[in-house]
Amino acid sequence: MRIDVVSVPTAPMIERPSVAKPEPSQDGEQDFSHMLMDVMKEVTNLQNESKGMAEDFLTGRRPVEHHDLMIAMERASVAMQLTMQVRNKALDAYQEISRMQV
Repeated sequence: MRIDVVSVPTAPMIERPSVAKPEPSQDGEQDFSHMLMDVMKEVTNLQNESKGMAEDFLTGRRPVEHHDLMIAMERASVAMQLTMQVRNKALDAYQEISRMQV
C-alpha cells in the first residue's frame, strides 16, 4: 500500500465571502482604531437586524421564518460574545503589561 499519494476529493470549493482588508497607512493607531470601530459597527448592525426581525415576527408586519429569526439572533449573540472575549483578553494583556517591572 502506498501512502505517499493523497487523493483529493473533486467536490467544488465553497466560496467564502471576501473580507475587505484595511489599507496600510503610516499611522498604526489609526488603522487599529478604524478596525475596532468597524467591528463594533458590524456587531451593532447584527443586533439591530436581529431586533428588527424579532419585531417583524412578533407584530406580523413581514413574514419571518422561525429558523431565520433564530439564526439572526444567534449570529448577534455570538458576535457580542466574541467581542466581549476579545475585550477581556485585551484587558488581561494590558493588566499583565502594567504589572511588569521595568
